Amino acid sequence: MPIAIEFFVGHASAILFFWVLIEQLGVPVPSIPLLLTAGTLSATHRVSFPYSIVAVLGACLVSDSTWYMLGRRYGGRVIGLLCRLSLEASACVARTEGYFTRRGAETLIFAKFVPGLSTVSAPIAGQTGMPYARFLLYDIAGTLLWALSFLFAGRFFGDVAKRSQGLFAFLSHFAAAVFILMVVGFFLWRVIKSRRFLASVRELRLNPEDLKAMMDEANVAGTPQPYVVDLRHPLDYLPDPRVLPGAVRIGPSELARHAERIPRDRDIILYCTCPSEETSTKVALQLHRLGISRVRPLRGGFDGWKRAGYPLFDYVEDAPLPSATLVNNVV
Repeated sequence: MPIAIEFFVGHASAILFFWVLIEQLGVPVPSIPLLLTAGTLSATHRVSFPYSIVAVLGACLVSDSTWYMLGRRYGGRVIGLLCRLSLEASACVARTEGYFTRRGAETLIFAKFVPGLSTVSAPIAGQTGMPYARFLLYDIAGTLLWALSFLFAGRFFGDVAKRSQGLFAFLSHFAAAVFILMVVGFFLWRVIKSRRFLASVRELRLNPEDLKAMMDEANVAGTPQPYVVDLRHPLDYLPDPRVLPGAVRIGPSELARHAERIPRDRDIILYCTCPSEETSTKVALQLHRLGISRVRPLRGGFDGWKRAGYPLFDYVEDAPLPSATLVNNVV
């Protein structure tokens, strides 16, 4: 048996614990190939299936509890940090907040199956004020479902491989190479996906100083201001409920659903709190496909505007779709 496999077999539980712990803390090292490898080797009884489950469960409890406590204490700042660490987290903040709004703690049961969602679900659970006992119960259930799914998948493959001497001999000699290829493949897929999205962001986004100049120019000329839309989730209002000048709060799904009522005679500026403008860009791309061309996400979102020192105002009244204003501007 190759040295790499002998080393893994001899230290399987410790390797599983630390590898999964590092991933769940936000470092983009995929754990699925390792779980599949451990499950496959358990078919030969060289790796303990029960110990593997305990190792994964322990790692997730440590990391998830840490993020839960940090999210409960520091809220959005912790989630922003995770967005910078992870390749997927920024893509899932808005989606995770939506899941928690609709399903609450049940989100934790399937969170680990979704890249990014797994990373930010624990701090968002803490930010929402979910009781720790409830969080722990659902987090354990979700972790067991996730770990058992991939360990059993690997075990099934190992049982099949044992019936074919040629395949089993190949795996015995090249298991380390197969594992490395799986890890590299997972990582490259996530990097490529992230880069493609960021490329689309760079083509659309507007800098805060450019938006401020547009607003000042409209004031001087007496022309309509850019139509600014606050796409933040209600949880994102907790650290700072203010909005950009003239902004209206409209949910991402509501804005796309009522695209025919969005003004076409002026620029539409969208902002959220994701560091990569994930939500704003997705909505902008949707509206572009619907024929609304003057739509751009704000670079840096709410935090970028705030850091630039530009004015913010209290939001007086929720107006998801100000019908009178919109209807008058529809082409």
